[in-house]
Amino acid sequence: MPSSTRDSAIPGGVWCPVVSLYRNTPRQEVDLDASRKYFAFLIRGGVSGLVLQGSTAEAALLSSSERIDLIKTARQAAADVGKPDFPLMVGISGQSTNETLQLVDDAAKNGADFGLLLPPSYWPKAVTNDVMVEFYEEVADNSQIPIVVYNFPGVTSGIDLGVDVLSKLAKHSNIVGVKLTCANAGKVATLTAQYTPDQFAVFSGQSDWLLPCLVSGGMGCVTGIGNVFPRSVVKLYSLWQEGKLDEARQLQGQVAQAESACKKGLAATKFGTAYFAGPAAGLEDQSLFLPRKPYKLASKDLQASTILTMQILAKLESSLM
Repeated sequence: MPSSTRDSAIPGGVWCPVVSLYRNTPRQEVDLDASRKYFAFLIRGGVSGLVLQGSTAEAALLSSSERIDLIKTARQAAADVGKPDFPLMVGISGQSTNETLQLVDDAAKNGADFGLLLPPSYWPKAVTNDVMVEFYEEVADNSQIPIVVYNFPGVTSGIDLGVDVLSKLAKHSNIVGVKLTCANAGKVATLTAQYTPDQFAVFSGQSDWLLPCLVSGGMGCVTGIGNVFPRSVVKLYSLWQEGKLDEARQLQGQVAQAESACKKGLAATKFGTAYFAGPAAGLEDQSLFLPRKPYKLASKDLQASTILTMQILAKLESSLM
């Protein structure tokens, strides 16, 4: 186990990977005014940090200038609510080391606190364990901000970072944690047995196993349903911190049910956000929450099932406002 601790430990709790909002035009330009209002809504909702330009934000569909504008806008929104130093984690995932280092520089210069990094996956058979370790270490060596490893086999051609790779990366002084969107609680237990949270923090990539992650020594979650019901997921985390385990277990089941709708795709997540959170955030125009083309809005059947599934948290969320 490393003997020293990190200077830039990740705050524990519930982080929200924010969806991107677009104007209803043929080019679907990013709507920065709406984004600023939505960022502020989430911060006031009690989340521990915002994640920009992750998978839920459709990062692969954003230009470099849009990415920079969104970071600046999030910083402005944080200042609007009196929290100018609010934690921001920014996706910096590129397919080459060169592209990734440019994204790191852009993020660091414009207000990011952490960089969230997927493994390269364009040629998955060429991405051996040695390649992954060297990639992350080189980026971390040249990054002005701490790096958080992002393991999400669903968007990386099935590449799944194992405990052996993660344990090696955890030893790097500028790699400070991992987001596990692989639902592997065994990885949490193994990594937390080797590293303290200020050395290498472990987060679940969904809220449907937040409580099991915390029980195993994890620090929290990064969850898509946080876009829809931020206060409810924060309540679950708070119950755990307060030692109210029976209440936490009950709420965990409700959170898991609501998040199951998000697993039906980004269109469902964005529709649920528009339907439940949009009005509360002062964003009544549901077209702001459409996926970016060529991806389609949720079908009528998917919309109906999303409302039915997510409805379980609607009353609690309203009571917490």
